[in-house]
Amino acid sequence: MLIEERIRIAVPPSLIEQIWSEVDRWHLWDPDTKQASLEGPFAVGSKGRITPRKGMGVPMLITERSEGRSFTVEGHIPLFRMHFEHTVAAVPGGSEVVHRLQFSGALAFLFGPGVAKQVREGLPHTMRSLKAYAEQRQASTAAAA
Repeated sequence: MLIEERIRIAVPPSLIEQIWSEVDRWHLWDPDTKQASLEGPFAVGSKGRITPRKGMGVPMLITERSEGRSFTVEGHIPLFRMHFEHTVAAVPGGSEVVHRLQFSGALAFLFGPGVAKQVREGLPHTMRSLKAYAEQRQASTAAAA
């Protein structure tokens, strides 16, 4: 099962990358995240924890990172994994951001449909919130300069 949302944001990819790397601030733009933390740098192999607004905290691991282009974080509970892939690409006027989610593991058939329903409902709002946050942050930086 694959869930995907994309949005155009009027900021450069470097700003999106910076926002993504500030894991402890994800709650500022992701309304479904109550808290997130990372033990170490924003790099492959770093572990952390993400706590959704609804539900229990889940361990996470950065499994892929291509600076300025993408990162993938994996959240897991026994026998169920969620793979969150984030990509950004330069487009005229700014960036195109894509967030994808896939499930794996022996219990994906059990947990996947419920999680998928929540993600399908929340992800469009999260993407609009990221857009507003990034564009406001760029405007604030420009005004301060």
